[in-house]
Amino acid sequence: MLPQRYAHFLFALIQSGLTTAIAAAITIWRMGADGVLIDWVGSWLTSWLAMVPVVILAAPAIKWLSQTLTNGVPDRRAP
Repeated sequence: MLPQRYAHFLFALIQSGLTTAIAAAITIWRMGADGVLIDWVGSWLTSWLAMVPVVILAAPAIKWLSQTLTNGVPDRRAP
């Protein structure tokens, strides 16, 4: 297990990996590319390497903004 202080980075790796994998798959599928697996891996890896730093840097600001915009507004779905 990793120490809790690395949770932010682990979140960024997982979130960016999942998002870029889905986006690359949709793009490759829509292009109707031959050799889909090879094209998908190349597209995904390029996208993922570009997005990891963005997610690491943007996540704290996005979390702060979402908390600020919802501060004081009760969640009606909460029990």
